[in-house]
Order: sequence, then C-alpha cells, then structure tokens
Amino acid sequence: MSEHPSTTLSAVPAVMRAVAYRRSLPVDDPESLLDVELPVPEPGPRDLLVRVEAVAVNPVDYKVRRNSDPGGEPKVLGWDAAGTVVAVGGEVELFEVGDEVYYAGAIDRPGANSRFHVVDERIAGHKPATLSFTEAAALPLTSLTAWEGLFERLGLRGDALPHDADQTGTLLVTAAAGGVGSIVVQLARALTGLTVIGTASRPETVEFARRMGAHHLVDHRAPLAKQLAEVAPDGVDFVFSTTGTDRNLAAYAEALTPFGRIVAIDDHDSLDIGVLKPKSIAFHWELMFTHSLFKTPNQVNQHRILDRVARLVDAGVVTTTANLDLGPVNAANLREAHRILESGTAIGKITLTGF
Repeated sequence: MSEHPSTTLSAVPAVMRAVAYRRSLPVDDPESLLDVELPVPEPGPRDLLVRVEAVAVNPVDYKVRRNSDPGGEPKVLGWDAAGTVVAVGGEVELFEVGDEVYYAGAIDRPGANSRFHVVDERIAGHKPATLSFTEAAALPLTSLTAWEGLFERLGLRGDALPHDADQTGTLLVTAAAGGVGSIVVQLARALTGLTVIGTASRPETVEFARRMGAHHLVDHRAPLAKQLAEVAPDGVDFVFSTTGTDRNLAAYAEALTPFGRIVAIDDHDSLDIGVLKPKSIAFHWELMFTHSLFKTPNQVNQHRILDRVARLVDAGVVTTTANLDLGPVNAANLREAHRILESGTAIGKITLTGF
C-alpha cells in the first residue's frame, strides 16, 4: 500500500474480513449476505483508510441488496460506521492518523461492512468523544439527513444553542421513533422553538419518541388530519416525512398552513403533488448521498455537520439513538438486522460491533 511518510498507525494487512452479497436474494436465504475476504482498499488523495470498529444498518442497505444485483461479484453494503484512521491520502487536510471518526460514506462506493474502509475526508466527522464506537456508528446517516432536511431544505436555522426561541411554529415528524425521525425530533427540540408532533403507533415507539423529545404523539396508523387538528388547531407549519408520503400527502395538505413546507426522504415513483398548490406548499426531497454522488463543491458541509453534531452530543444536547446491538459484523448478524428493518419494527438504530 503506497502512503506518504508517517501515515500508518500500525501494520495494515493485505486482506480483510467483510460481509458482501453476490446476488439479490430474500433475507431469509443464507446466501443473501455472505462472509468473505477482500483486499484492503487503498486510500485516494482525499481519502481516509479507517479500521472499522462498529457499523449501523439502515433501510438503504436492504433496498440496495434487494434491487441492485451485482451479477456474482461481491458487493459490500453498509453506510454508517465508526472507527480509527490508520492511513490517509496525500491531500488529506482535516484528519490525522489515529483520529477517531464517524461517517455515512458514499452510496456509489463500497460500504463499510468490512474491517477496513475508505471514505472521503470531506464527508467524515470526528467521533463524539463521549460515545463508544457503537453509539457513534448509529448517528451519521440519520444526523446528516435530519440536519440537511431541517436546516437546508425546510429553511430553519441551526446555529443557535440551546435553542432559537424565535423559531416558532409546529413541525410534524412521521415515524418519530425511527432512525431519522428520532434525530429530527432531537435537533428540532435542541435548536429551535418549534412544537414537535411525532407519529408512532405502538406503546414502545410512543415511549421512545417521547424520550427523544416529541411534545405530542399521534397514531400514523389512523387518519392523520383529524388527529393533527386536535393537537395543532392552528395548523402545522413544517412536515418532515420519513415514510408514507404518498398515502399522507392529502393529510399534510389539509393540516399545513398556507406557504407551509414539506421535506420527504422516502421512495416513490410518483406523487400527486397538485394537492399542495392551493396553499402554495413547498415540497423538497432530501438525500444525504447527493453531495457524494455529484461531487458537489460544498460536500465538505457534511464534515462540518458531523463535527457540529459531535459537539452537541458531547454537550449532552443530543443523544445516540443506538437501541439494539446484534454483536460482531458477520453475515448472520447482518441478515438479522436486515430482517428487522424489512419488518418495519425497528426502534432507533441497529448496530453491530467488532469483527
């Protein structure tokens, strides 16, 4: 491995353990995810080579596994990781060997379900000092999605601490006990004066969403418009839609105030957004991978966001949403993580620790 002087923390092996898939198969098929050995990747000019200590699993993992067949070649998933920098590329400026980092990575590069992983420094952050690797691995993808959705798409301000009391109004967050929803709730409570309404449907998800900071909870398995009228009689100003955007769009339109705003992160081939026109409601998409996919000139903003979130965590303002650790990173444990996520019953984030 070619590296410039003093960039390697310790000897890096030539091969590493990883979990990959070769064909798109149902999660209950033992070959849907496989234990493999792969060459250790070499960092590019702006890359960090990270020894991965823990990963988290997201819906994007099983969506890629089900919908992107690699044709027999091993494809590694995993877009949430925490670990230690063991080597850096020749143009790296933001990190040094030995730094502890956390990040979500890039959807068009190999994932982090491997002992070693490369990531562009501009989309990585310094790990919160007060969290373990496991606790930190739960945060990057959801924190980036939540931050960009709230403060870039919806236009709220995220530069105040403990919160900006002038930012008033009402925010609806669907699936407030989910991975993204639970961070949206925390950031909105910490950095704005908004009243936060979350949706949840089970006693355990209601309790978790309340613990994250939701002021009110409504049941997303029942019609939303009537429930929202009861808890927010003056209307809702912002919607962060993490799931069910297609079936809830009419309810959003009814509940939102004129000139309200929606940001959505779920996947749909089409949406009938005409229902939003009478109130001049703005609709935004949020995909945290956009920066890395299109090599945007401001992708370093994701590094800054992750560092900001780390400071909020270390200040006790934001907490990890790691809620279930399944043990070491191996094919069997990752299949179980995918199974839980596909069932729609996950609360917070699922993590795996060590190899």
